Amino acid sequence: QVQLVERGGGLVPSGGSLRLSCAASGSIFSINAMGWFRLAPGKQRELVAGITSGDRTNYAESVKGRFTISRDNTMNTVYLQMNNLKPEDTAVYYCNADIRKMGSGYYDDYWGQGTQVTVSS
Repeated sequence: QVQLVERGGGLVPSGGSLRLSCAASGSIFSINAMGWFRLAPGKQRELVAGITSGDRTNYAESVKGRFTISRDNTMNTVYLQMNNLKPEDTAVYYCNADIRKMGSGYYDDYWGQGTQVTVSS
């Protein structure tokens, strides 16, 4: 069984910062890409940031220059540092990872349970 557990959400004022973390655990052989998505009320889910196993990153235009994604492969963990937060960043943030389990010959898509980020104006 593989599990992704997110931490770090909360309520912050506009201009504040938060750091999200997502740790993968279980019978893991390797992890390919990891990323963060968000879902806001009345909106479609969007990719916030992604990072490959080789540390190449990509960001949504709306968060470039404010958010930074990173990963610690020794801990099977991905982070999202969010600075200068805006009310429009309010959403449930979900961690996603492409994971190959022990004994498996292919990668599967896994999701965390989501963590609420609320930015007050």
